[in-house]
Amino acid sequence: MDMSSSIKLKPGINVTDLSGEKVMIDFETGKYYMIKGVGNDIWDRIQTETTVSDLVASLLAEYEVSEEECKTSVIAFLEKLEELNFLA
Repeated sequence: MDMSSSIKLKPGINVTDLSGEKVMIDFETGKYYMIKGVGNDIWDRIQTETTVSDLVASLLAEYEVSEEECKTSVIAFLEKLEELNFLA
């Protein structure tokens, strides 16, 4: 995955909000994932198709973090979602 990659959540993933943490469940595969903090913001931003670059730019505008740290963290998070088959 690189900065120009297009990303979007896979349809049909059930999401529950538990006291500020999101729990995603894919009943088809039985996989689940819990996120909190900035992960919630990433999840909300990839409801519609976007690029990694646009996602990083929007997070940099909101959070005080270096660009390199943001890129690294976002790509790692998205790769985990991809591994869990949560991305379309």
